[in-house]
Amino acid sequence: MIEIINRDGIARTYEIIKPNIRLTPIVDISGDDCALEPLRIVLKLELLQHTGSFKTRGAFANLQMRDVPLSGVVAASGGNHGAAVAYAAMKRGVKAKIFVPMISSPAKVRRIREYGADLVVGGENYADALAASEAWAQRSGSLQVHAFDQPETMLGQGTIGLELEQQVPEPDTILVPVGGGGLVGGIAAWYAGRVTIVGVEPERSPTLSSALRAGRPIDSETGGIAADSLAPRQIGRQVFPIAQRYVDRVILVSDEDIRQAQEALWSALRLVAEPGGAAAFAALLSGRYRPRPDERPVVLISGGNTTAVSFADEAAGQQ
Repeated sequence: MIEIINRDGIARTYEIIKPNIRLTPIVDISGDDCALEPLRIVLKLELLQHTGSFKTRGAFANLQMRDVPLSGVVAASGGNHGAAVAYAAMKRGVKAKIFVPMISSPAKVRRIREYGADLVVGGENYADALAASEAWAQRSGSLQVHAFDQPETMLGQGTIGLELEQQVPEPDTILVPVGGGGLVGGIAAWYAGRVTIVGVEPERSPTLSSALRAGRPIDSETGGIAADSLAPRQIGRQVFPIAQRYVDRVILVSDEDIRQAQEALWSALRLVAEPGGAAAFAALLSGRYRPRPDERPVVLISGGNTTAVSFADEAAGQQ
């Protein structure tokens, strides 16, 4: 798998999906803006991607690089991947059936419906939605579009690394949120050890951390405020060898760390990030990742699909 997910494959994928995705911007901020030590931080704003998350890249890679049957595509998702597949299917003129668990946020459910997909909400977590989608694929013959453990998905997510290299030619460190691992696997494959890649996971969903300790993907607990985006039961089996080889370390953050990161992004930049989208920034803000004084970390803000459009400061102002 490492041989397939590489710079050449990612570059080819980028040329294929480029007409359908946004070149998302970066913003260079001072640590002082967020009550951090005085250092320069670069944020890559994938929450400004079509559908509100990076998942759109992998969705278009699947729909443009694989043969889609007349029965269409099917996907399981905590929400963001489902919205991305629904959007890509709408743009490509194919049918889409999306399965999400009951923990999926209303913002993500609404987006999927707005894109015209056939939506099924049921089960407690992503694993339940995945099982239902697999059963539907067997019955219908629809093409399964996996949220992370699929070569085309990782190739699509890896195009973020390609863009970052053009925008920030020599980053010291890139902090990437980790759920199933398609994002961190794709970015790590692009850089292939040339840049320090740090994964960030919620404490209550330590999927990659558990796998690295065990030496293989194993079942992990799933929960926390980012459960609708960063809580599959296992890290992807095709993702794992890439992460094992190229991810320098994994940092765990608490739910409270994530909440504070969301509030800081809103307060300092007026960025509305969902919990999973703010997880990598939480590692910096909480001090769980401490950069060197001369370091310029890049932080991926991966998604913004949330109904929480105001935080405590605004609530207080309205009283």
